[in-house]
Amino acid sequence: MDTILEMRNITKTFPGVKALDDVSLKVERGEIHALCGENGAGKSTLMKVLSGVYPIGSYEGDILYDGDVQEFKDIRDSEERGIIIIHQELALVPLLSIAENIFLGNEICENGVINWPATFARTGELLKKVGLRETPSELITNIGVGKQQLVEIAKALSKKVKLLILDEPTASLQENDSQKLLDLLLEFKAQGITSILISHKLNEINRVADRITIIRDGKAISTLDARGGKITEDDIVKDMVGRDMAHRYPDRTPNIGTDKLMEVRNWNVTHPLHPERKVVKNVNIDVAAGEVVGIAGLMGAGRTELAMSIFGRAYGADISGEVLINGKPADVTTVEKAIASGLAYVTEDRKEMGLVLEESITTNITLANLDGVAEHGVINEGAERQVAEEYRSKINIRTPNVAQKAVNLSGGNQQKVVLAKWLFAGPEVLILDEPTRGIDVGAKYEIYTIINQLAADGKGVIMISSEMPELLGMCDRIYVMNEGEIKGQLAANDASQEKIMRMILKA
Repeated sequence: MDTILEMRNITKTFPGVKALDDVSLKVERGEIHALCGENGAGKSTLMKVLSGVYPIGSYEGDILYDGDVQEFKDIRDSEERGIIIIHQELALVPLLSIAENIFLGNEICENGVINWPATFARTGELLKKVGLRETPSELITNIGVGKQQLVEIAKALSKKVKLLILDEPTASLQENDSQKLLDLLLEFKAQGITSILISHKLNEINRVADRITIIRDGKAISTLDARGGKITEDDIVKDMVGRDMAHRYPDRTPNIGTDKLMEVRNWNVTHPLHPERKVVKNVNIDVAAGEVVGIAGLMGAGRTELAMSIFGRAYGADISGEVLINGKPADVTTVEKAIASGLAYVTEDRKEMGLVLEESITTNITLANLDGVAEHGVINEGAERQVAEEYRSKINIRTPNVAQKAVNLSGGNQQKVVLAKWLFAGPEVLILDEPTRGIDVGAKYEIYTIINQLAADGKGVIMISSEMPELLGMCDRIYVMNEGEIKGQLAANDASQEKIMRMILKA
């Protein structure tokens, strides 16, 4: 085989933690090489070393690419050699066109002036390659997340990519968009482009990867040859977490109350910018104490809009309907009043809306319940630290100390901090919006265990997830939503992916 990349004995240290410990990786030309590992294992850090995000001198070890030792000072250095990284958080400017985004910083110019006809013509060629039918002048804000991901790949192709790195490219995509993206990777492979794929979706890895390198606690544990279909998901999981995981979902014996803990009646929501568009239409749902209720649906079904509008009208306009807690009308007209009524909402976007990234774990955990750590209106720092330490231990937040900034945590640990924030607020009902998005199987299991404990404590849990196996594995009852409407509900023992999809697609 022809080796395009070899990373030798890479060690990278941050304050208080060794993120990479003597990691070596070899990638063959033209293969799709998957990187697997739990959150915080070091996968993204390794790729940031490779792409120059972490420059030469900030790590130990060597990078050999196309037979030469590389000393990348920044990301532009690696891009000039054809190494392009697409991060999990898309780096597109919403109010610029597709063409402007693709060539931003890499403009087609003549005598210092942008050649727009050439730019639009080249954009058209690139969009065709990635299977997009949009015009080059279409604004990014007008296309969905799946198509935005394809624009990022078109942007990579515009830079004459030889080694494409994709960090969780399907984390925010629904099933159809994910399959299109994976098909595209296989097409690139046929064209001789090498890809490194970081993903937590083991079925996707098994579908496209030639080889799989597993990283655990900053060390390369194994490289598995996936060609021939001999590698199972259990083989990957065992090396990822260092133990067998016979069950993906923790056992739970439901103890569901007879009365409705929360009811939402005749709930309607209009789009905040387009008053002619009703995004939630006459929705009626309920959850009992000790019950985990799922909401299934495709992207754009209105699930997040429903959740955010219930939680203090954080989304939407012209909202009507009624929320009852323990049979009594609840005032949820503001976020503060919704919290006071016993509601909590764990957002699907933890970085933008769930955390203050530059603040400490301590600050983030106590943020929704400052009264719980204050005396006479003044925050007691000792009490605040004690609360943070308690939740760090209770839900296993992996960090050197609670003074660590949230931005420095892995995705799974960031999600645990968001959960800790709302647990400390003491809600009656938790609405969890994609609670395990972009985190690994080990961290997922820990979050599932927290959800089960909440139910055992008599809380009501509403769980929105795009992963149907997750809803089937965790929920007592599942509502099915499409185009802003509840299409029906299924008891857990009667639900299946096929039944949910049929309900979604029925007229």
